[in-house]
Amino acid sequence: MKKRSFLLIVLITVFALMLTACGSETGSEGANTEKTVLLDQIKEEGVLKVGLMGTYRPYNFMNENQEMDGFDADIAKEVADRLGVEVEFVAQEFSGMIAGLQAEKFDVVISQMTITDERKEQMDFSDPYITNQVKVIVSEDNDSITAVEEFKGKDIGVGLGTNDETYLRTELMPEVGEFNIMTYDDVITTLKDLDAGRVDATINNMYAIKPVVEQNGFKIKAVGEPIKSDQAGIAARKGNEELITELNRILAEMKEDGTYNEIFVKWFGEEPQV
Repeated sequence: MKKRSFLLIVLITVFALMLTACGSETGSEGANTEKTVLLDQIKEEGVLKVGLMGTYRPYNFMNENQEMDGFDADIAKEVADRLGVEVEFVAQEFSGMIAGLQAEKFDVVISQMTITDERKEQMDFSDPYITNQVKVIVSEDNDSITAVEEFKGKDIGVGLGTNDETYLRTELMPEVGEFNIMTYDDVITTLKDLDAGRVDATINNMYAIKPVVEQNGFKIKAVGEPIKSDQAGIAARKGNEELITELNRILAEMKEDGTYNEIFVKWFGEEPQV
């Protein structure tokens, strides 16, 4: 009886070890499948779904033909073409962009999504595809604000959910003192309120506001030196390393063959910063 019991225990132990080994192997294969599924899915379906605001000229906006246009849109079209697929644009307010990505409304975000450590915890990013210089923007007749240090006690407009909003709340306000932050869903409304005197200042980059100012005749100006530089990348859901690697390869290829420079000059009228 003792010998039989011993043999039974040995058999059970061996069987358990075999199951563990099989489970580990299956788990490993499952993890690999999960990592590659998005890139494979994009190629199999023949479509890259891109989330972007669609209201942020010259980066991304609806043109007169009701087609998505702009710097980000051209980058997305070129990336999709080099992936061998079509591009499908999904308009999304910036404040809901991360949630939309997590909910799989789109595969990637190409909408001036600034790369930050906080966002890296929620998403994976490609290498940066643009660097933007952020400056203080005020009305033309405002000589009282020439730098962020003079924001104390003022009404400051900023895009809701943007990196600029985070900067104002977490970095600048503790440094210069309390001021009122007024958030907006798009740049045009922000600048309208600035032009009308409903806010005292905003922060943004000249690439973003130049066409809006020209089109609407806003009497505003940029003052002082750049307060910071932001780098935007293509964002994807966590765990899609193969997709990010492929996006980085494509971006590097676009820069090497001159396509990136052509797109940049088309929208900003100058060569990109090195």
